[in-house]
Amino acid sequence: MTAPSSSDAAGAASGASAPGRGAASVQFGQYPPARRTLLHLSDTHLLAGNRALGGRFDTAANLTRTLEAAEATGIRPDAIVFTGDLTDLGEPEAYAALREAVEPFAARLQAPVVWVAGNHDERPALRRDLLGLDATEEPVTGVWDLGGLRLIALDSTVPGWHHGDLDAAQLEWLRAELATPAPLGTILALHHPPLPSHVPLFDILELRDQGRLADVIAGSDVRAILAGHLHYSTSGTFAGVPVSVAAATCYTMNLARPAAEVNGMDAGQSFHLVHVHDDTVTHAVVPVVDAPTGDYFSAEWVAHMARLTPEERLEEFSRKRA
Repeated sequence: MTAPSSSDAAGAASGASAPGRGAASVQFGQYPPARRTLLHLSDTHLLAGNRALGGRFDTAANLTRTLEAAEATGIRPDAIVFTGDLTDLGEPEAYAALREAVEPFAARLQAPVVWVAGNHDERPALRRDLLGLDATEEPVTGVWDLGGLRLIALDSTVPGWHHGDLDAAQLEWLRAELATPAPLGTILALHHPPLPSHVPLFDILELRDQGRLADVIAGSDVRAILAGHLHYSTSGTFAGVPVSVAAATCYTMNLARPAAEVNGMDAGQSFHLVHVHDDTVTHAVVPVVDAPTGDYFSAEWVAHMARLTPEERLEEFSRKRA
């Protein structure tokens, strides 16, 4: 196999935007607005003809609901990242439906979409019907320059299997990309997270030979790793790099059960807002729920606080009242 090229992934051209895009314009604390923002979603698992996944989950409706919730936040991300299992069976019609659902959404947010392959995807159909590339078994990889933040999509899928792996050619390609640091550092996106799971059977389908990936990113400018696959949100560190796993849009795992009895449920869907600062990267888990909330805080309230001095803000908002 030849080493994959960054030009293999659709949209590999820069999707950069102005720093802090979509962030608050007033600095209330010690941290300035984020330099870059990403919208991280995962595991849409669409089926042709919108058949119910497992006979019970409406994946298209759940994706629509998730996208509506993301847009309602007002975020204008520098990229929208889907970390794999875009379809459940790799059907061309399912990829077409995914494009139809996501492309208008991305156009409204004025952000490029980064598609990452998952174990339920099929490389030839994904490349042809979603990316407009040749229908081959070559890994789906790419590099995006988001105004100095480098985003690299890896392909951890193994054709014909559900576990994950990164072959020698892809790792050497990654090593070459990381040889030159990016101004704002690098974020990796792949489907299989390099983390353990407390759900025992999931480890059978983990990313194999993780030490090889650790060797490649050691000493590099990689600041975060985005992943999916598990259908629940979790986080950890790998080779000293924070790893953030986004839950699925289609269904999530009910972790409020004994580990050996964890199964899927049509609840708990969420997405992540990734904020890249100079010295840290945060990953906020945003639940997709319909629930009543209070009405104390508002844009008007923020504008009011912005007009005050730092001392006045502390007096009004921090001091405890009798």
